[in-house]
Parts: sequence; structure tokens; C-alpha cells
Amino acid sequence: MTQIELRGIQKFFGALQVIKDLNLKIDDNEFIVLLGQSGCGKTTTLRAIAGLETIDEGDILIDGKPVHHLKCSDRDIAMVFQSFSLYPHMNVYENIAFPLKATRMSKSEVDKAVREIAKVLRITELLDKKPSALSGGDMQRVAIGRALVRRPKAMLMDEPIGALDAKLREEMRAEIKRLHLKQGSTTIYVTHDQIEAMSLADRIVIMHEGVLQQVGSPEEVYAHPNNMFVARFVGSPVMNIIKASVAADNSAARVTVEGAPEGFAFPAELLPKLDQHKHVNGNLALGVRPEGVLVRYDSADGYVPVEAHIIEPLGAYDIVDLKVGPQMLRARTRSGYVKSVGDRVFARIDPSHAHFFNNESGDSLGVTL
Repeated sequence: MTQIELRGIQKFFGALQVIKDLNLKIDDNEFIVLLGQSGCGKTTTLRAIAGLETIDEGDILIDGKPVHHLKCSDRDIAMVFQSFSLYPHMNVYENIAFPLKATRMSKSEVDKAVREIAKVLRITELLDKKPSALSGGDMQRVAIGRALVRRPKAMLMDEPIGALDAKLREEMRAEIKRLHLKQGSTTIYVTHDQIEAMSLADRIVIMHEGVLQQVGSPEEVYAHPNNMFVARFVGSPVMNIIKASVAADNSAARVTVEGAPEGFAFPAELLPKLDQHKHVNGNLALGVRPEGVLVRYDSADGYVPVEAHIIEPLGAYDIVDLKVGPQMLRARTRSGYVKSVGDRVFARIDPSHAHFFNNESGDSLGVTL
């Protein structure tokens, strides 16, 4: 059992506060991804857990015991960096075995441990090779193997596949997930790539300017973002967020994006839900992901006329920028559906995909339909 808990963590570099009152509990065998832009504090948080950075306030606990006063060598945690950091004069076998040399394990025990981890990582045939003869993906496997061979309490990974090309990153994502499922170790993984976060994490921890924005499963942070930062940061393409207003329209509600001549029809129940939030009109933003924008060529009830502005073919589907008054609304359509730029089409917003935010604070209003 390996549980990690952060309580009220504060970290300053001079006058700059890089971690602001961070509270987080990580369960045994959980795969946590710290996600955010460069400079948001995610790597500093990881280094603080490892003992490579001291904290100014707060507590770091591993299995319920405070460790922030301990040296990193006494925390029984392994770390994998973006740079492979392999010893070039040693072969793969010697690189993986190196952490075990400081222990009192017998030569046969070391050999067994190295060959077991090499088998798990599928690098048995590389054990006699030097790092200079390996591909980037294989070097990262060796670095992971060197960290795992002593069976640490937790594995910390700081953008371990960021230096690889796109194809290798995809392969290594699958390998890291497979390895986690097989080994069952508590893992904390840092990245700025939301695709990595969505595909790997049990829970995603989203940070911005040192402040924790949201913690949840990939499905939760995608479908129910806490604020506009999370909504824009998670998902590719990003969520459409446009300033809007809401008004009653007979037995329905009408949501009009800023500057547009015509609004989108919504169920009447939207009005009383929004009325709970005082002064919302004038400070309201509508959010909808591209898959929630429905497009067709013929007019239909609830659809408004728009113009195709940019078409971005992505193979299995297209992303189409639709001009709604002076605003742009991105829609996801099947490949080739919108034939050319300038086409007049009709669009509506699926109310079940709509999000509403306070445009001033950025917070989600929590209104769902």
C-alpha cells in the first residue's frame, strides 16, 4: 500500500509563489497525471514529493508518515526524467542493475531482478547493447526499468516521453499504461499534453499558476469542467466559449452569442436554472465542444443559418469553423460533409452539450440540461 498526501503545500522561489495551498490525496496503485501549462507548478510539485525541492509550508505524507524533512534517498521513490540520463559507458544490463549495487543483494538476485524487469519492458534482447545503439523509445524503457528494478513505493515521471516523435510517443503511452496495470505501483506523471493525460490517468490534476483547478477522472474533467481554463485546456479541439445572453422566447429559451442576429433554441427549463445566479446576463459565457454543434445543409426547426469559414480535414472527421454573426463556432462533422468554404449551412447547439460560465470569474455555473 502506497498512499501520498499533500496538505497545504506552499512553495516560493524568491517573491514568486509557484505552489499555492495545494491539497491532494493519491490512493494506492492510482495513476495520477499533473496537467498544466509550462510554469504552472506541476514539475515543482513532483520534485517536492521526490525530495528534490524543499517546501516552505505544508506537509507531504507517504503512507501517513511525514517525509518532507527526509532526504530523497530516504523516501523510497523512483523518478524518471524527460532526459534519459543513462550511463553511456555501461550496457543496458549494467544501467538497470546500477541502483541495486548499493544494496546487499547477491549477484544472482540482481541478475534475476534485472532480467524480470527487462522481460516486463520487452528489452531482454537489448541487455548487451550500449545506449548509443538504442532508439529514443528503447532508451526511455531502460530509464524506466532502472527506476522500477528496486520496486519503489511510488514512481514519479516528469514528461518522460516529451522528447520522442509522435509515433514513438503513442507507442510509449500504451507501454506505460500496460506497465502500470501489470506492476500496480502508485504513479504520478507530469505532462502539458492533454492527450497523454486523458489516455493514461485514473485521475487528472489540472494546475494553473500554482493553483489546483480541478481533480477528476478524464471523463469528469472533459464533460464537467470547473471553469473556463479547464474547459479550454482539456479537449482537442478546445471547447468553444463565447459571450452570450439568454432570453425567454414563447415556451422556450433563446441563447444568443454576442453580435449574432439570431439565437439558438434551448429548453425553457434553462431560464429558472440561470435565474439562480444573480446578474448572470451581461456576464454569461456559453461553452460547447465541437461535437455538440450540429450541422446540416437543409433548414430545420432549431437550426440557424451560418457560413462555413474554414474546413480542417482530420481524416475520420472534419473540424469546420462556422461564422455566427461576428463570432466563430467550431463544429465536428463527418469527413467531407461540408464541401467548401463559404457554403451556407444550418447549425444548432445540442443543449445536453452546453456549458454556462460566469464570464467575469470564469467559474462554471453548474447548469446542465
